[in-house]
Amino acid sequence: MSYLGLFALLLGINLLPAFGPPTWAVLVFARLNWHLNPVGLVLVGAVAAMLGRYVLAEVSMRSKSHFPARFRKNLESASQLVGRRKSGVIATLLIFLISPLPSAQLFVAAGLLDLPIIALTSAFFLGRIVSYSIYVTAATLADKQFGDVLSNFFGSPWSLALQFGLIAIVSIVPFIDWGKWQHRATKET
Repeated sequence: MSYLGLFALLLGINLLPAFGPPTWAVLVFARLNWHLNPVGLVLVGAVAAMLGRYVLAEVSMRSKSHFPARFRKNLESASQLVGRRKSGVIATLLIFLISPLPSAQLFVAAGLLDLPIIALTSAFFLGRIVSYSIYVTAATLADKQFGDVLSNFFGSPWSLALQFGLIAIVSIVPFIDWGKWQHRATKET
């Protein structure tokens, strides 16, 4: 497998809104089976993940025009609620930087909420450089013993339940009248 082929594979995986294998797992697989350069793997993985998630967020943002007006209003209120305080913006950036959660749903939500996608994608990229470096280094050190961890992760009921849970959370966001919450938060400050 070439770096270009791996890049295309990872980009495709990161365009999926759910149920794609984690990029780190593909990188570890590539390291164990194709013995590609660890630094190259990390860079290819981080760039492919960043671009794929950016496109996913952009598509989500542009798809809002197809939502009913009530849902668009709820999403706008949620966006204002998240961005209202500097602490909310910083917390959002930190989630994209260090979150262990599957990132597809985070980027769909970011797009739906019109959050600053470039800033979030940059934070995500930096976080992925660090986390992918850790995974690829661990795979290099552990070699073949890491393969069992990967096979257990992909079929894990917990992994599937987490994906379904995050999809459910993102799916209900447009149904919530965030204007009420925004009004309450404004009264408290």
